[in-house]
Amino acid sequence: MDSTMAFLAQQRKHCSWICTFFLVAFFTSPPVSAKPDSLREVTDATWEEILTGEWMIEFYAPWCPACQHLQPVWKQFADWGEDMGVNIAKVDVTEQPGLSGRFIITSLPTIYHCKDGVFRKYQGARTKEDFLSFVDEQKWKAVEPISSWFGPSSFLMNSMSALFKLSMFIRRCHNYMTEQMGIPVWGSYVIFGLATLFSGLALGLLLVFIADFAFPSRRFSSSDYYQKKQTMEQARLIQRQEDHEHEADGEEDDDEDEEDDEVWRRRRRGSPEGRPEPKGQGFSDKALRKRVVEKREKEEEEEDEDEEDN
Repeated sequence: MDSTMAFLAQQRKHCSWICTFFLVAFFTSPPVSAKPDSLREVTDATWEEILTGEWMIEFYAPWCPACQHLQPVWKQFADWGEDMGVNIAKVDVTEQPGLSGRFIITSLPTIYHCKDGVFRKYQGARTKEDFLSFVDEQKWKAVEPISSWFGPSSFLMNSMSALFKLSMFIRRCHNYMTEQMGIPVWGSYVIFGLATLFSGLALGLLLVFIADFAFPSRRFSSSDYYQKKQTMEQARLIQRQEDHEHEADGEEDDDEDEEDDEVWRRRRRGSPEGRPEPKGQGFSDKALRKRVVEKREKEEEEEDEDEEDN
């Protein structure tokens, strides 16, 4: 009996030591950190990180049913990314319109593979096994890379990104004016139309000023331009004066001819045939000679016509 009691006491002592050890180990051990999320989020501010290393990037939208169906598979694939040395990321195109324009996203979901800045569009099946084999077996080498002209870091795609950002900004302004300020939809369209018109005029005027400043006209910059211009104006004035003088001379000649005709008719009516002309009528020899020559030419023309008739 005494031996049994001693054995139980010894067992209790061992149990107490074991419990004490576990308690000390539990309270003194460092806290275990949770595993970080292996699925990374790419934004307009951090997208240049994907230009280095190997990446698999999914472009999605929360409202897209196909994207919602792919999300669990993509998260499972992301858990393997650290072991395979591949960064798995996603982009919400509704929150990052600049990246949507930069990568020309026309369908959802869209998946890209990137290796040191060279982009390829994934066209295979959308299962975890297919994603793993695409990366592990380097099947991406058989896919033709995107041209540098349409690469996300090219000038063209930078312009597209800015255009998409501007369109999203305009949309937000439209929603704010119609929902928060109570402006009707047609009123918002009128405001944007006027803003577009005036901004275009201001931009055109600015471009004209820049062009005139950068490439001034040689004609206006010449020192002899204004002197030549003044000389040409003086020549035009002189030509106009001469034209007026010629017109005045022509009118005077016409008046003289009319006066001579009138005098000739009066003299013909007032003097019988064969009677000498009275003096002092003011009929000039020049006009008389002219009339005689015209009369003779007229008679000759009549004789010619008679001969032709005969």
